[in-house]
Amino acid sequence: MRQVTIKSPGGLENLVVGDTAEPPKPGAGEVRVRLRASSLNFHDYLVACGTIPADDGRIPMSDGAGTVEAVGEGVTEFAPGDDVVSCFFPTWQDGEKRPSDFRRVPGDGIDGYAREQVTLPATWFTGAPNGWSHEEAATITTAGVTAWRALIVEGKLKAGDVVATLGTGGVSIYALQIAKAMGAQVIATSSSDEKLDRLRALGADHVINYRTTPEWGKEMRRLTGGGVDHVIEVGGPGTLAQSVTAGRPGALISLIGVLTGTSGDVPTAQLMARQQRLQGLLVGSRRHQQDFVAALNATGLRPVIDRSFDLAQLADAFRHQETNSHFGKICVTI
Repeated sequence: MRQVTIKSPGGLENLVVGDTAEPPKPGAGEVRVRLRASSLNFHDYLVACGTIPADDGRIPMSDGAGTVEAVGEGVTEFAPGDDVVSCFFPTWQDGEKRPSDFRRVPGDGIDGYAREQVTLPATWFTGAPNGWSHEEAATITTAGVTAWRALIVEGKLKAGDVVATLGTGGVSIYALQIAKAMGAQVIATSSSDEKLDRLRALGADHVINYRTTPEWGKEMRRLTGGGVDHVIEVGGPGTLAQSVTAGRPGALISLIGVLTGTSGDVPTAQLMARQQRLQGLLVGSRRHQQDFVAALNATGLRPVIDRSFDLAQLADAFRHQETNSHFGKICVTI
């Protein structure tokens, strides 16, 4: 079967396409899945580039979607022919005990889904939404579940709330779609007027070009008459101060990305004075994913896919990601 591995010390030029033996038949509690798609996340990019060191020969990609080929003894949740999607934290099934590292995350601490087949525990997957393509389903694992947990699980989003989304990556667009499906308002940002038009078409109530309006936090407070209820904070230190400014007293700022760096100043006095909650957040549990898939089936929401690449073009897919020209998710067809 085909697979992609990372040759140490990493770098897109060190993504190696090769062949290896098929995985074994599933044992008790396992399934064998014919993988059909993956999708790119910033975390995958950091691993592929070597910024997050990976073992020599590591198979990248945290997201995987495909079809069950065979099931082992005792597996009743899935049957051959079922479409499934992988879980980001496969050992975090449910509950409040949350992982704090990536040691068991596919594509980082363990081998991921840049390959054609896997044999793994059935509990490392959930069912895919009804009628979705494999590329669509592959967007759920990281981006979709992150947005769902930030707004629904942690944020307790309700109709009439105001959500601020930053940029046009997979998490931010999923958050916009979830918010609108729940009856919330959305203020979205981008540096591209063309992308802002596309955000409006997806339902954004207000859009702000953060290059021409660098004090966009104040603009969000003006538009809402006091501040937003939720901020999907994907930038990190370069945008956090504006997110705090944008939030109303008591707002939830979900810190889910570090696109502008891994450390920096935090406006602690303002955060405290406005009694806001800054929530660091890493994806979610299998239960969160199952609930999200149920919501997708109920609402008919579909992800936005920018472009798909073949598995052998994985390096080119990451180079496309580097341009920051994409809108929504970049996928890999396997």
